[in-house]
Amino acid sequence: MQYLKFSIRKHSIIALSFFVLAFNGCSKGGDSPAPTPPTPPPVVVTEADIVFKVDVAGSEVNYNSVFAVVGTSLAMNANITSTLPKDGVTVDVTVKKKLDNSTVFTTNLSSTTASNPVTVTGLTPGTLCVATVTVTSKSKATNTSVKTFELAAK
Repeated sequence: MQYLKFSIRKHSIIALSFFVLAFNGCSKGGDSPAPTPPTPPPVVVTEADIVFKVDVAGSEVNYNSVFAVVGTSLAMNANITSTLPKDGVTVDVTVKKKLDNSTVFTTNLSSTTASNPVTVTGLTPGTLCVATVTVTSKSKATNTSVKTFELAAK
């Protein structure tokens, strides 16, 4: 009987060892690298629409009436009131005679500031002109704003 106990015990230990080794040898296919998280979408910064006003002597020009200029020049400021585009803006100023559409004055400025002073020169007393001020974003060409007003030198 003693031999039987030893034999059962010996077989149990061998069977238990077999199962432990068998389960230990099984795996889920080995270690795989951690999955790479998806790349986040690029951050898109929306550019504010350009908003500006034309000031003369600290007051905004009335775009619905003729602005009277004393002398042959006009100091004005294209004052951008919206958030400036990251790359800045271009400010184009053109003044043409209303009668024949001939150019009296033109300038093109590159700017990264809200205040953009321009002195229009070459005005002739008694001649009605049309001034066009165009502000365009350098980073988004479709982001543009235009102001037009009439002026005449006295």
